[in-house]
Amino acid sequence: MAAAPAIPLNPTLSDRFAGMDRAQRLRLGLGVALFVAVAVIGLVMGRQAEWRVLYANLPDKDGGAIVAQLTTMNVPYKHADGGGAILVPADKVHETRLRLASLGLPKGSVAGFEMMESNRFGMTQFQERLTFQRGLEGELTRSIQALSSVQSARVHLALPNQNGFFREQQKPSASVLISLNAGQTLDRAQLAGIVHLVASSVPDMNSKAVSVLDDTGKLLSTPPDGELSAGGGDAQQMQHVLQLEQLYTRRIMDILEPVVGRNNVKAQVTAELDFSQTEMTSESHKPNQLPDSTAIRSQQTSESTNGASGAPTGVPGAVTNQPPGPAAAPINGAPQALTAAGAAGNTGASKRESIINYEVDKTIRVVRGSTGMVKRISAAVVINHQTTTDAKGKVSTVPLTPEQIEKMTALVRETIGFSQERGDSVNLMNAPFALDKVTIEELPLWKQPELQELARSFAWPLGTLLFGALVLLGFVRPALKVLAQAPVRVLESGRALDAIESDEPDRPQLAAPTKTAESLAPTQAQLALEDARKLTRDNPAAVANIVKSWINNEAPA
Repeated sequence: MAAAPAIPLNPTLSDRFAGMDRAQRLRLGLGVALFVAVAVIGLVMGRQAEWRVLYANLPDKDGGAIVAQLTTMNVPYKHADGGGAILVPADKVHETRLRLASLGLPKGSVAGFEMMESNRFGMTQFQERLTFQRGLEGELTRSIQALSSVQSARVHLALPNQNGFFREQQKPSASVLISLNAGQTLDRAQLAGIVHLVASSVPDMNSKAVSVLDDTGKLLSTPPDGELSAGGGDAQQMQHVLQLEQLYTRRIMDILEPVVGRNNVKAQVTAELDFSQTEMTSESHKPNQLPDSTAIRSQQTSESTNGASGAPTGVPGAVTNQPPGPAAAPINGAPQALTAAGAAGNTGASKRESIINYEVDKTIRVVRGSTGMVKRISAAVVINHQTTTDAKGKVSTVPLTPEQIEKMTALVRETIGFSQERGDSVNLMNAPFALDKVTIEELPLWKQPELQELARSFAWPLGTLLFGALVLLGFVRPALKVLAQAPVRVLESGRALDAIESDEPDRPQLAAPTKTAESLAPTQAQLALEDARKLTRDNPAAVANIVKSWINNEAPA
């Protein structure tokens, strides 16, 4: 029989691998492959960032602007849902949104007259008119959104079809819906500007046919003549009252907040204004004045002579040759009788008449009362209790003293221009403010967002490590234990090794010890050893199989 190939006493790794059976080799190879795959997956997933949605459903114009800005900011991004969403790393979502918002992105795409550039061949007249209307609405929307206080706007135009055969043409109209920025308002001048902008952009449109509403549905534009607001007054008048009340309230807050602290004072002011228009006309006459200070309206003088006058009578001298003096009779007095000398001197038939008309003194005064006069002002102010801290650090609240309340009431009166004749009233009350108790529901530990986020961040590394440990203990470690064992040598063909040879070299056998009387009596261990030796000599193949099963950790056959 041919001798079996001998196995060296110090086998290499290849020799140990060659001594394994097919199942052991397959298990070792599968374990090593799984372990390498787990290591690669864990490395890739550990380096891959978690992506979150930055913006979704963006128009193409805004999407392109945002992508260009992300490239400038060196922020990685990718697309999802067919380009409808932009994803960025989870740790940069909020920072990127704030930075883009500071740049005014996204703006929202509004199409204007560029829609007319894409007119296709074969468009009907209705389609052309509709495209023009949509383009005009877009241009007006862009113009209104250019205002600093307007966040977004929508313009709806009603353009009737003009036909020369109609006797009465229907006039166009428009509706504007605006959304204001937080804390911003539109004054009357801005609203009038928006109405004028829309009315001037559409031919034959009256400014009264333009309605401006806010996002709450409140009508901001002035209603047509004859229409009043729900409170029974003009909307402009109500706006004036509201602005006046806000002005007085702001004055009260500004004068009291430095004294009692912020959020420790509340004030409300009610103003009653008189918008009625009054007109008064008065006419007065002064008593008769002197002729020198009175204007002459008209003067008429007539003189007639009938025949020659008689010879002068009286004593000749200088007095008779003097002209008569001015009349001494008063203008408004009773007529005086002529003297005898005068009557005797007028013997001729001459007549002279003089009529003088003076202007009558008259004063006409017209007084028109101004609208929006303040009739009465009522102010209500509530001040919180003072907060004090004692020496032990205990915080408590104490009410204000009557002197403090009186001083603050005087401040409020001076602030609103208090008038006793007008009937103004000021009511200042000191009371503790009720604090809203916010009930915070304690979430279980496993429902807390921080813990969930931490678990998601460690899920892949821990899962990869656990799976790699299972592969290492279940597949690789048993195969490595097999490789660590020494192989069984074959002495000759057809016969198994009857013993495990030691790696130590053979040494000469020593003489057996001398048997004494005590050692002559066989013990149970010696009998079992003799039986094992006898079995080895009689059936070496069975013993070799038993040793082999021990090495492979298998149950004996």
